[in-house]
Amino acid sequence: MELIQRPRRLRKTESLRALVKETRLTPESFVYPLFVCEGDGIRREITSMPGCYNLSIDQLVREVETGRKVGVRSIVLFGIPDHKDATGSQAFAEDGITQRAIRAIKREFKDVVVIADNCLCEYTDHGHCGIVERGDVLNDPTLDLLAQTAVSQAEAGADIIAPSNMMDGFVAAIRSALDRSGFDQIPIMSYAVKYASAFYGPFREAAQSAPQFGDRRSYQMDPANGREALREAALDVEQGADILMVKPALPYLDIISAVKERFDLPVAAYQVSGEYAMIKAAALQGWVDERRIVTESLTAIKRAGADIILTYFAVQCAALL
Repeated sequence: MELIQRPRRLRKTESLRALVKETRLTPESFVYPLFVCEGDGIRREITSMPGCYNLSIDQLVREVETGRKVGVRSIVLFGIPDHKDATGSQAFAEDGITQRAIRAIKREFKDVVVIADNCLCEYTDHGHCGIVERGDVLNDPTLDLLAQTAVSQAEAGADIIAPSNMMDGFVAAIRSALDRSGFDQIPIMSYAVKYASAFYGPFREAAQSAPQFGDRRSYQMDPANGREALREAALDVEQGADILMVKPALPYLDIISAVKERFDLPVAAYQVSGEYAMIKAAALQGWVDERRIVTESLTAIKRAGADIILTYFAVQCAALL
């Protein structure tokens, strides 16, 4: 008698399914993105991202504590200054909104990993990620400002610097500046593979960072390119990156998998604002089960190879776990 293969045997009960589960989500692997703004007592909901907020520093500290209670002990911080100018000077100001927020968090929570997003788009009046001249974003002059920003973030107490601007040579410039300033132990989480994606729309409302002209396709990657992603990641490895990030996450699972396969460094993936907004919108309409689709989408990102997941669902999912 020929034996029938019966994979369903291990799916019969919840306990059996849990026993043989191949991919597991843990709160420790989540990074919670947060937006900090000037003022006091501000908790302003972002229209296109229900459940996410622009937070003043006092409210930010409370939100970090909420995450800690469910095991989320890593955040990535985006600053929204009151003043913007052509060079994004508030990005590297000693008393900038991000620097003050980092200090406030580290005063309260020594065990929270504070990741400082390193870019200029939230701080420039034109909304681009670097110095602009005659409509072009200048690569090498921008590197100097990114390096200054990294050092100021490290001085404020950031545990990880996360450059997201996609300028050529940005990791090397930041690594060199950190080392010269005595921060050789501060790791760099590079946005190594960042696509020029339509999924960033809600973030631009949240961070008030929409470009005032043109777009970012001259420095962010073409969504059609896969091999180029590995080249970008390899360059960042050579320049000293400690963690490689792929952004966005769910539309680029193949890229996450390829980066994980090729490189020995930890791989992060960012479930971006558009991914969050689509799930939230569908759930609010009653079209999908929010709890199930959140855990399923994050499991897919983890299964593809992400060791670290940046997600606006971090606290919500950790509470479910």
